[in-house]
Amino acid sequence: MTFAFEREAVLTQVYHEVEERFLSQGRADLAHGWDHIERVYRLALGIGQREGADRFVVGMAALLHDLGRVAPAGEGPEQGQGQASAVQGRHHADLSHELAAELLTAYRVPEAEREAILHAVLAHSFSRGVEPRTLEARVVRDADRLDALGAIGIMRWAITGALRATVETRPYHPVDPFARSHAPDDRRYLLDHFYTKLLRLGESMSTATGRALAQERLAFMQRYLDEFRRELTLEGLPG
Repeated sequence: MTFAFEREAVLTQVYHEVEERFLSQGRADLAHGWDHIERVYRLALGIGQREGADRFVVGMAALLHDLGRVAPAGEGPEQGQGQASAVQGRHHADLSHELAAELLTAYRVPEAEREAILHAVLAHSFSRGVEPRTLEARVVRDADRLDALGAIGIMRWAITGALRATVETRPYHPVDPFARSHAPDDRRYLLDHFYTKLLRLGESMSTATGRALAQERLAFMQRYLDEFRRELTLEGLPG
């Protein structure tokens, strides 16, 4: 009997399986939860359609790109650290790649699509440093990075900052809040994350659609920083 592989049916099934994995996990990371996955999925499909990318590969990679953040206990060499994987020795992109490979095997995804999806999963990460070799990988990486920009990006920045804060963390540098004279240090000052990463993401967009969307979202973030400065300096205070 010949096995008929139905791309759209598999994409729908994987969508619901990944949704269930994220929504049922007890270690909630609101900046990298199901809402993030679903936004990246929709955005990647939209960018991919405009750029002429393979819909199935893009959709699957977008759904699976952060799967390592919700690894169940007992999976992987580091016993399923999920969100803590990078801290304890495994990068989340590597664990996502591993878990995605298992899922693709379970769904009997053909080898050509499988390899393309796994490459896109590994290449999405800012810190992992793997350059995307395919259009589909570039689309997924752009979509993931776009979710760190604009109004949604500001919300995610605040959530992540609160999660990672220590007793030494401050909202911003007391003398130089906009990093004009000090080397940005986002481990110490939350606002510095705009200068260590967020405002640089536009330079890394590798599709025309991604670059256009990034410019819009970066402009909004700059307006946010301008308003932050106004309020911090009491500019416009009624006399």
